[in-house]
Amino acid sequence: MTTRYRVEYALKTHRRDQFIEWIKGLLAVPFVLYSQPHGVFEYPPSSPELGTSPPGSPNPILIKAREEAHRRYAEILHDVELMIDDHIAHQNDPDNPFPSKLKLLVPSIGPFFTRLPLEAAFKFQDRKRYISSRRFVSPSFNDVRLILNSAQLISVTSTTPGSTLQLATFDGDVTLYDDGQSLEPTSPVIPRLLDLLRKNIKIGIVTAAGYTSADRYYARLHGLLDSIATSVDLTPVQKRSVIIMGGEANYLFQFDPASEHLLSPVPRSEWLTAEMLLWDDRDITQLLDIAEAALADCIETLNLPAVLMRKDRAVGIIPSSPHIRIPRESLEETVLCVQKILELSSAGRSKKVPFCAFNGGNDVFVDIGDKSWGVTVCQRWFRDPETGRPIRGENTLHVGDQFLSAGANDFRARSVGTTAWIASPAETVELLDELGELMGKKMS
Repeated sequence: MTTRYRVEYALKTHRRDQFIEWIKGLLAVPFVLYSQPHGVFEYPPSSPELGTSPPGSPNPILIKAREEAHRRYAEILHDVELMIDDHIAHQNDPDNPFPSKLKLLVPSIGPFFTRLPLEAAFKFQDRKRYISSRRFVSPSFNDVRLILNSAQLISVTSTTPGSTLQLATFDGDVTLYDDGQSLEPTSPVIPRLLDLLRKNIKIGIVTAAGYTSADRYYARLHGLLDSIATSVDLTPVQKRSVIIMGGEANYLFQFDPASEHLLSPVPRSEWLTAEMLLWDDRDITQLLDIAEAALADCIETLNLPAVLMRKDRAVGIIPSSPHIRIPRESLEETVLCVQKILELSSAGRSKKVPFCAFNGGNDVFVDIGDKSWGVTVCQRWFRDPETGRPIRGENTLHVGDQFLSAGANDFRARSVGTTAWIASPAETVELLDELGELMGKKMS
């Protein structure tokens, strides 16, 4: 199932898109007022009513409509930008008991780590996507999503003190490579990641894939790992600035050129946070037992062509045959059902152990922890080179595709750092090219 279909389905049932949908609604007003699609039919460029230049010349009515739409879109996004600034001021003022105007209008809005220059980001995306020139298709969900991405990139590469990007974390499937595939040596994302390392930006790959051995991660990421190992212009320190956080937040591996699979496992005692140390194995087992029973019920109730898979820090269902595709609706139903059962269980209500139930595209898993914990471990592992403290949220960028479908494990990363929402590996390449340009050099 492609991400496009996941997004379209999730839009109907989940509220996590509320901010984007709200902005989209604001932009619909000038589209209705200024799009003027009638100009296309009533006044063709060669019409004598216009008294203009010969056929093939720009239509002045369409030019005027485009300019007016562009002006109004930019004004609206500038106003939203100011509302975000106000929201940031409220969230940073513990003595202010009142919600921001943005919080009142979009109750589900969360914290912001940086301001978002939405007007500048819109102008950039308008040059690429010709949003203002469209007469029949209003600004879409994807238009707003990409505008927010650009605004975030502008912010983390600005000259504002403390806004320097230090850590970039990435999801695996659908972000670095196609769903269920591997990062091959020919992937265009690899030179872009190497360029981040040359710029001394740390890289963490935070994936739901929960493997306990390095060979499994090497099989998925061999193109990148081999390229790092054979690079002649990366320093040893830069090469070791890559870690893999697997199973959301359960298995840590660091790049190691001396290892057979170019990765060395890091003992949990070296990277668990103080909060994670409190996760008791008995509570973990209890929660996974409940999840396993709930998943088994879903297999029976929905007649799913799937089998259970239990791991030490996760449990899930996978297709009973590699050639089977489980219906999207069945996967979403399973996630929501299991999540609700866990939330209402004694293990879930105690909140002793965080968990994440999510739709992986053709499977469903419940993992201990989530990507907010995984990104946090990356921030603490690398630390700020100047202060020695964990890398802050405003210096972190997490790139992923799972922000809408049930579970949406990348969504959790928003609580610990800035994020960029992509829909395919090709969009990741475009995002990294845009990031490279903003940092002063186009990535090659």
